[in-house]
Amino acid sequence: MWPIGHVAVAYLVSAGTRRIRSAQPPQVGVVVAACVAGLVPDLIDKPLSWQAGVLPTGRSLAHSLLVLGPCCLLAYLIARRRGRGELGITVAAGAVSHPLVDALPSLWQSGPASFLLWPVTSVDPYEGAPPGLFELLSSAAAEPYFVSEFVLFALAVWVWQREGAPGLPERVADWTASIYPYS
Repeated sequence: MWPIGHVAVAYLVSAGTRRIRSAQPPQVGVVVAACVAGLVPDLIDKPLSWQAGVLPTGRSLAHSLLVLGPCCLLAYLIARRRGRGELGITVAAGAVSHPLVDALPSLWQSGPASFLLWPVTSVDPYEGAPPGLFELLSSAAAEPYFVSEFVLFALAVWVWQREGAPGLPERVADWTASIYPYS
């Protein structure tokens, strides 16, 4: 999945888990934390694999639930101790959504999602150089899964707007609501 899809899914998961616990709209920091947390596994694994060459693939260390789970638990405990439990839940939900969504194509394509349990299960390292941006884009553009990312992003923007467009000044949020009414 591309960054736009991960940000959208992380925000939607965060919004859903927040709605289960509270009807309060999110604070700006919580929205930003959800979006950034949804990107963290790629921000760690891709450079360590593609540039540094210390990981076998761009989906290993930070995509592993065996690594990510304890890290998310620790983040939540630290946030809760500081009176920011909501932020901890948001970070955990956003981060864990990333590898789970990356694993979805394994349901209809051949090949396991072994990165979810790395290093207990092995992942196939890249043969030769890691894929380039053009190669990634051209192979992804042919997949229906790629289009779904834009649908998810549109849904996330709609939910964000319904929640009052946190992060935008009130006047701008009111203006966008008048252009794109949601009710």
